[in-house]
Amino acid sequence: MQPDVSSVRTADAAALAEGGQRLRAGALVAFPTETVYGLGADATNGEAVASIFALKGRPRFNPLIVHVQGQAQAAQHVEFNAAAKALAEAFWPGPLTLVLPRRADTPLSLLVSAGLDTVAVRCPAHPIAQALIAAAGVPLAAPSANPSGTVSPTTARHVAEGFGNKILILDGGETKIGVESTVIGFGSDGAVMLRPGGVPREAIEKIVGPLAAPAAGGPVTSPGMLTSHYAPHARVRLNARTAEPGETLLGFGPDAPADVLNLSRKGDLAEAAAHLFAMLRALDTGTDAIAVMPIPSDGLGEAINDRLKRAAAPRGTHV
Repeated sequence: MQPDVSSVRTADAAALAEGGQRLRAGALVAFPTETVYGLGADATNGEAVASIFALKGRPRFNPLIVHVQGQAQAAQHVEFNAAAKALAEAFWPGPLTLVLPRRADTPLSLLVSAGLDTVAVRCPAHPIAQALIAAAGVPLAAPSANPSGTVSPTTARHVAEGFGNKILILDGGETKIGVESTVIGFGSDGAVMLRPGGVPREAIEKIVGPLAAPAAGGPVTSPGMLTSHYAPHARVRLNARTAEPGETLLGFGPDAPADVLNLSRKGDLAEAAAHLFAMLRALDTGTDAIAVMPIPSDGLGEAINDRLKRAAAPRGTHV
């Protein structure tokens, strides 16, 4: 079945102005970032933020990322420590989210924090995302623009497949990075890797030193921490060299068969990350099971393997 694309608009000046007006009025607008498409709402409007959870079917204990124009706007809502400032200066605008203490005077809806005393904030690099935040005049709460737990969208058409004409969708073409932002929190022992993503671990550790892992059994303090997430309808089997009967193979590297979809024929992890969600979606329409060839775990491979592990996990589980 073809998706209803009647609400998809090329993200020109008129569409951005309309998007800003809709956001100020409490509606939702989908928009591209450099990572994936986001489902935006006025982060200061509790009813608008609640409508994100309702439309996505998202668990209320799963926090949202608040998208801002820069560090100055973020500082109106969260308290920066020295390490967070250094990371923001190095990687903003870009695919890095920082989880920081809420300011007592912030007007942000409490729903974006899912009951916690922290807020996840990011300054996106995509010019359409920046233009929409400016047009709205408020920070935007924006998880990925897809039904909760399913494969994240990297094109406007992917958003329409999930939501049809229920929201305005600003079309900015295919996203560049293709996996969500890296999420960093801060604890008594320093910076914590809450979710690998578009900024590799190695680049972050050059600035703040070794990253700790989140405490086992702790609360969900960041988007992307659910054990089952980013999942196609088809079953997913990892580290496969060949497809078993009833499976379709998703390749990686020059050794993959020539007749299968390949995340990167040359073994480039950035190319693989950009193709990951789109190829999972493409395979999901024609098979009951997907076998994925091994992906190296260095650099962006950590984020790719994180998404694949969650896609392959038993459905409906969380940490």
